[in-house]
Amino acid sequence: MAITFEQFRDRARQALQADGGNDGREAVRQALEELLQNSDFVAANCAPDREAGVEEFYRDPETDLRVLLHTYNAGRITPPHNHGSSWAIYGQAVGYTDITLWKFTGDETEAGEKTVEPVGKSRLHPPEAGVFHPGELHSIHFTKGGRVVRVTGTDLKAAGQTSFAVKPGIDVPEASA
Repeated sequence: MAITFEQFRDRARQALQADGGNDGREAVRQALEELLQNSDFVAANCAPDREAGVEEFYRDPETDLRVLLHTYNAGRITPPHNHGSSWAIYGQAVGYTDITLWKFTGDETEAGEKTVEPVGKSRLHPPEAGVFHPGELHSIHFTKGGRVVRVTGTDLKAAGQTSFAVKPGIDVPEASA
């Protein structure tokens, strides 16, 4: 069942105030999937002619929850990363997005950086949403023309987000369709 952005905002706020942990984030993920079923919201905010980039759409003053609109006209692949002490929920509005999950290898590069290897891959289709809890390693392949609504627990620049090197010669598994 589709909901309005205002209903999403209120449900997300209530969920996080009741439980700032995994259950609260799961409730936000479910509400985001319901929002992404709202064709008016998607048409107005994730249109094909939207300028490429990431825009902060909403910030909740009570919980610091952020809603960002990601527009990738040419596509983009992120390095493996986490969101530090925060979390992120990626909701697919248009197109699809491939997500790779990673783990530390225990090896270090010559520069002393930790390296990672893939442990799984999945694909988000509209209106699916996936949650990444604090510290979970993942990389995102935003496909050409893709539109994603991302919800975070705070400004990720302040949360200690970290990117990691991929061990040379590592192949990324194929996404499940």
